[in-house]
Amino acid sequence: QVQLVESGGGLVQAGGSLRLSCEASGSIFSIKAMAWYRQSPGKERELVAEITEDGRTNYGDSVKGRFTMSRDNYKNAVYLQMNSLKPEDTAVYFCNGDIRPTTSFKSNDYWGQGTQVTVSS
Repeated sequence: QVQLVESGGGLVQAGGSLRLSCEASGSIFSIKAMAWYRQSPGKERELVAEITEDGRTNYGDSVKGRFTMSRDNYKNAVYLQMNSLKPEDTAVYFCNGDIRPTTSFKSNDYWGQGTQVTVSS
């Protein structure tokens, strides 16, 4: 069984910063791409950032230049440094991983439970 657990969400004023963490645990053979998504009430889940196995990143247009995603392959973890936060960044942030468990010859899509980020104006 593979689990993704996010942490680091909270309440912050506009212009402030937060750092989200996501750690994968369980019977992991390998981790390919990982990503952060977010969803706010009444809106579809959107891609915030993604990172490949070799560290290449891609960002959603609304967060480019403000958010930075990184990964620690030894800890099976990814991070999202969020700077210059805006009220419109308020959402539940979900960690996503393309992970091959030890019990399978193929990778599967896994999701964390989400962490709330609230930015006050």
